[in-house]
Amino acid sequence: MGRSRSGSGDQALYAKSIVNSLRRTVRAFRAAAQAAEDTLGVSGAQHFVLQKLADAPALSLNDLASRTMTHKSSVSVVVSRLVTRGFVRRRRSSADGRSVVLTLTPAGRRALARAPDTAQNRMLKALQRFPTSQLVSFASLFERFTDELGVASLEPLMLFEDEHRNGQGHSSRTRGKTVSSHLRRK
Repeated sequence: MGRSRSGSGDQALYAKSIVNSLRRTVRAFRAAAQAAEDTLGVSGAQHFVLQKLADAPALSLNDLASRTMTHKSSVSVVVSRLVTRGFVRRRRSSADGRSVVLTLTPAGRRALARAPDTAQNRMLKALQRFPTSQLVSFASLFERFTDELGVASLEPLMLFEDEHRNGQGHSSRTRGKTVSSHLRRK
């Protein structure tokens, strides 16, 4: 026997609520990324990395990737752009000459002082206020959602880092497929 009309209406109401919440979130993230671009001349992802380095120097790219919850290759591209801008300094560790320590330069600190909190930081703080049991459910449902969309295998790049800037367009690919081909499959 099929679903009742009220069950279908409830499902549409919940779907609308979820879609609107996602729209608000994406809108806020886009606005924050634009504010970083306007205020600092850097992307939202670069702003987030500056904030994480302001918390403490990174003892390695792996350390910074862990703090930004991204892959080392994604954060490496962002750091390179910040080094080029003069906001971040790479130097050899005095304790271990093989490792690299990443720190903010005075210019990076001045730029960061002019900027509001990043959307990514606000998101992480909001998630930390959830009880673990709700985070487990949210993570499971969101992973299923990305699977249903057919995008679960895409590399999770840093938010609002322009993939095509400086020849990094290949980052949007995974297993030979582009983002748009992932979406067309569904």
